[in-house]
Amino acid sequence: MEVVVLILKAYLLFTIAVMVLYSIRHFIFTLNRLFYEQRIYYQDIIDSELKSVSVLIPMHNEEKVAANILNLLVEADYDMDKLEIIPINDFSKDRTREILDGYAARYPIIKPLHRYEGDRGKPAALNAAMEKAAGEIIIVFDADYLPPKGLLRSIAVCFNDPEVGAVMGRVVPINTGKNILTRLLDLERTGGYQVDQQARYNLKLMPQYGGTVGGFRKKEVMELGSFDTKVLAEDTELTYRLSVNGWKVLYANRAECYEEAPEEWSVRARQIRRWSRGHNDVMFRYFFPLIKARHLSFCEKFDGMFLLLVYLVPPILLMGFIDSLALFFLGEMEIFAGIFFLVFIGAYNTFGNFAPFYQVGTGCLLDGAVHRVLLLPLLLFNFFFNMWYISRGFFDAILDTLTHRKTHWQKTERFRTTSSKAGR
Repeated sequence: MEVVVLILKAYLLFTIAVMVLYSIRHFIFTLNRLFYEQRIYYQDIIDSELKSVSVLIPMHNEEKVAANILNLLVEADYDMDKLEIIPINDFSKDRTREILDGYAARYPIIKPLHRYEGDRGKPAALNAAMEKAAGEIIIVFDADYLPPKGLLRSIAVCFNDPEVGAVMGRVVPINTGKNILTRLLDLERTGGYQVDQQARYNLKLMPQYGGTVGGFRKKEVMELGSFDTKVLAEDTELTYRLSVNGWKVLYANRAECYEEAPEEWSVRARQIRRWSRGHNDVMFRYFFPLIKARHLSFCEKFDGMFLLLVYLVPPILLMGFIDSLALFFLGEMEIFAGIFFLVFIGAYNTFGNFAPFYQVGTGCLLDGAVHRVLLLPLLLFNFFFNMWYISRGFFDAILDTLTHRKTHWQKTERFRTTSSKAGR
């Protein structure tokens, strides 16, 4: 029994150490974003010789949103002779095919790809479209996104740097006023992009390609094996695959694009569980390749490891809760000390480890929307919600690894209530 108690206490100390390390990391990023020189971005480069671009838009039953993104892309500020738009109808059963064919009849640069055979899901859809794409650069959008007119140029110009393998833009929710969930997700996006991603770019660490509102070099990615259809987090996997092979991933904070955030907690739960499952699968695959990578500096590896393990932190904290309860019932933790530890973990991670206090507050300040910080206390509930579903995703990833079971892509439900009939 003494050995068991010793192990439980050691795990408690380990949990606290993890919390402190991530908190220090976020605090450094926040200080960098507030007080240090910001790294110059490529948007000020004027170059008439932009690269050819293929815009890929995976779509599965997207009749609510398909017309919106296509209407914006055909008005993009880009040389139309160097642009093609490939919306990918991925096993849709609604009017998506009809809408895409209507747009293709009106706009020669729109070249739909209809898929009803093979694997369904975003990685498989992207692989099929890349085989057809003519552009040097692939830019990907999710179907619900609303890209501004100059966004393609802002992303494409980064690839004038021969070391750049992928570029990620900033994601901004557009339906923030819908309910409390969308407001909280807006806070998460603010901290994650305005501060965390930009600070990692400033410090020349490892910004993350996020799978949408971003681009990559087609030839190089295909030579590295394209996308693994067994991976649910194809964006994270591409980040690490490019990085360990010597390519740089950049973050473009001024390349903003607007998304529809989930409006129901059940939809959000499925989304973050899928993210956790996919990210942790990537963690299992790239833990040792990252350590051994010859093309990365020590700082890049160190930060890359923190990013790689980020979806492992909630299961660690969940086990910390269980650990503290076990110690209490074994008589090894006083009731007040036990309660204090539980409250401490919740409060600390609400205002520290997951960076709401540091990064969200700073992001709101930089965005000129300081009134949004009034919602910060509500992130306490959001932390426990995320911890539970991210932990479930982690155990999903373990079962995937042990049983080699096939993963199935789950599309995030759309909530837009109107759909343009253009292109019919």
